[in-house]
Amino acid sequence: MANELKMDTKQAITSLANQGWSQRRIAKDLGVHRRTVTRLIKSIDDSKGAISMTGNGPGRTSKCEPFRASIEAKLESGLDAKRIYEDLQSEAAFEGSYASVQRFVKALRSVNPKRVWRMEVEPGEEAQIDYGTMMLTQGEDGRPKRTQLLRITLSFSCKSYSEAMLRQDTESFIRGLENALRHFGGVPVRLCPDNLKAAILKAHWHDPEVNPKLLSFARHYDTAIMPTRPRSPQHKGKIERNIKSLKRELKGRSFKSLADLNEYLRSWESNVSDQRIHGTTKRQVQEHFLCEEKSALRPLPSGLFPCYQEGRRKVGRDCYVIVEGAFYDVPEQYMGRHVWVRWDARMVRVLDASIELICSHARIAAGKFTSVLGADGRRGSFEESAAYWRKRCSRIGCGAGGWADGVIANRDQMAVRIMQGLVSMTGKYSKNQIEKACVKAALHGQYRLSDLKSWISSPQNQESFSFMESHEIIRQPGSYDQSIGSKELFDGN
Repeated sequence: MANELKMDTKQAITSLANQGWSQRRIAKDLGVHRRTVTRLIKSIDDSKGAISMTGNGPGRTSKCEPFRASIEAKLESGLDAKRIYEDLQSEAAFEGSYASVQRFVKALRSVNPKRVWRMEVEPGEEAQIDYGTMMLTQGEDGRPKRTQLLRITLSFSCKSYSEAMLRQDTESFIRGLENALRHFGGVPVRLCPDNLKAAILKAHWHDPEVNPKLLSFARHYDTAIMPTRPRSPQHKGKIERNIKSLKRELKGRSFKSLADLNEYLRSWESNVSDQRIHGTTKRQVQEHFLCEEKSALRPLPSGLFPCYQEGRRKVGRDCYVIVEGAFYDVPEQYMGRHVWVRWDARMVRVLDASIELICSHARIAAGKFTSVLGADGRRGSFEESAAYWRKRCSRIGCGAGGWADGVIANRDQMAVRIMQGLVSMTGKYSKNQIEKACVKAALHGQYRLSDLKSWISSPQNQESFSFMESHEIIRQPGSYDQSIGSKELFDGN
């Protein structure tokens, strides 16, 4: 302790500190604990203490001193030492080091600590959420396993729910959160998680990027996600202390399995945590919850949040996204862009950045495609592709549809490509021109695109017709034989 040091040691520490020695160097040279040096230096008057904490003695003024007012203002606005250092370099041609700014900022904070405001809420208004990590012995092998301890606490009554899991992924987090809301029997107005990766993709006090799946969960339960401020434990004081209590309770215990651990947590919450008298409210937690907060919670939805997996995917140049080895097509306007994909055992749903549905597909096996446009221009089987392009041709007119039927009957596997060529002609010729050409080509049994173009370019050409073998005004050849053999043919002049 500082008050147990000899007078000459105290004087030595003070003298070396005034000469600009660091606390680490003083402690090492004098053979005393660093904390002892720190406590002694802090016992000096405020002005000297502030200078000493920056590593400078009275005879060596910090390079930050001329900018004290500016630094104090930036601290008041919430900027950290790194940002202050960058601003001083750009705004005032600051020549000091980043370490000097760090020491000066630390000294200002120790002399003028910032007030911490208590954060109290109304019943049913908020639940704070956080994880704690412990190495707990689970299973018969007796080996410790890294265990994630999820804890959700209602801020008003401090009633809590705890669940152990092996991973801190989004799916596990949401399932644990849903179990907590069902345990409480209602939903608070907002959920305040720490900036854990399972919930927050990019931490930011003013505009955080929340995991889209968690946003969907919040819509399903009619609540809001309000992450706490990064690196500000006082913003989640309700849950911080509860995590410590939970770890203290589990320390040194072993469990047969993860299920055994969760069973123990449920019993501990009910028989110990809920029965305690809270230090602030001076009331039993369970009684406080039942009397004042449970009725203020919003009602639970009728069904559970759908269980599915999701991931971010980039749409390739072929306009497919890949899900577990299978290929699912996406509209062309999303080519090269990132989308969110959600899938379960039956369906795959593709969503845009606003979590709006783009398209959906039935699940297919790995290595399969939802639709394929191969080198021969087909969509699926030949029959499916031919039916599709025949329908496209019929939109031009009845004549074009009839000509397409002739193409399918006479051109075999090339029929699909020929019908594609017919449809593409609408960009160069009018539908009326194409329709007339198709009628003439079908009449002459012509089923090549070149024939259609000839009829379009030379519509005045003489039409030639083949001789007809039968007609109602044409007598059959057998009737002439009968006439030749009869006498009537030679009677008369």
